[in-house]
Amino acid sequence: MSLHTHTEPKTFTEANKHDCWKKAIQDEINALIKTSTWKIVDLSPNVKPISCRWIYKVKHHADGSIERYKARLVAAKGYNQIEGLDYFETYSPVANLTTVRIVLALASMHNWHLHQLDVNNAFLHGEPQEDVYMIIPPGVSHSNPNQVCKLNKSLYGLKQASRKWYEKLTSLRLLNGYKQASSDHSLFLKTTSSSFTILLVYVDDVILAGNSLEEFTSIKKILHNTFQIKDLGILKYFLGIEVGHSSSGISLYQRKYCLDLLEDSGFLNSKPISTPFDPSIKLHNDGSDPYTDIPAYRRLIRLMYLNTTRPDITFITQQLSQFLNNPTQTHFTVSTRVLRYLKGSPGRGIFFPRDAHLQLQGFSDADWAGCRDTRRSISGQCFFLGKSLIS
Repeated sequence: MSLHTHTEPKTFTEANKHDCWKKAIQDEINALIKTSTWKIVDLSPNVKPISCRWIYKVKHHADGSIERYKARLVAAKGYNQIEGLDYFETYSPVANLTTVRIVLALASMHNWHLHQLDVNNAFLHGEPQEDVYMIIPPGVSHSNPNQVCKLNKSLYGLKQASRKWYEKLTSLRLLNGYKQASSDHSLFLKTTSSSFTILLVYVDDVILAGNSLEEFTSIKKILHNTFQIKDLGILKYFLGIEVGHSSSGISLYQRKYCLDLLEDSGFLNSKPISTPFDPSIKLHNDGSDPYTDIPAYRRLIRLMYLNTTRPDITFITQQLSQFLNNPTQTHFTVSTRVLRYLKGSPGRGIFFPRDAHLQLQGFSDADWAGCRDTRRSISGQCFFLGKSLIS
């Protein structure tokens, strides 16, 4: 019920009518002031400031209950920034989902501790080298109408924001004895004579895995003193993935995302089916009637985000994603069959058992010219760490 009774406002005026959103806006402004994100200065004649806007989001727990109301100030027209003048480098790596699965599989096999952190206002800790000016946002008082904000810290929406945050976090990790993995630059490792700790970063979400709670306490204290973090305790919900712990292993599933997808597409009350697709149907650019509602088809192919925990639909979602520009009725019918299949088992996922040996196994297969459009072969592979599917 909470998903329907709490709407997210679109404008500052609309949000300012409700106490919960007014408090969220004020909390964000206080955070921006505390980190000295900007300095209000007079507008120079040769300066063209970028605009900004408020974004509102209701944050939910995995069970659908409300966690908090979040208001975030973003640079609305960061695309107006000029490369070489307003910004230089923008690339910032994030953790690969395969890396996430490997870390959780290792944690299950070695009975490691798993904790989760969230960095408050992560991008505000980055410091841009360029001069960037922004109009004064709604809700912030100022004395002169001809004034703007000169940004001292990166703001969400700026092209260089994620890059500056990543540089800040990386430098802190390296100073505290962590080493960056060469295979995934969002993975940091620390080894001592008595402990082994993994720190995995996905923008502002952090996973801690290791055998030493003392090291966990130490790194949490360092991060909190530098950035201000929320200690979320044992890992339970990460990037829309629900994590279940038991004495026999760790389970990953996306039940909430699956149910939300079924509800959005109108298939929550559909009749379940036992298989995700009919193997006798070979998808290609056929001559059947085109499916006219292309945006609706593209929304259905959000099914691809379930591939993280649902390898049983990986092949068919990969096939359906090839026809986003010109889907036909056949493609739409096949996609609805996948939804009906998910209706029968929305909580299914993958399981990482604890009673497994550290052994890497890989399997691959390919057909012969299976694609009717290109006459190319279709191949597939999967890899297991012990008994755990990691890719």
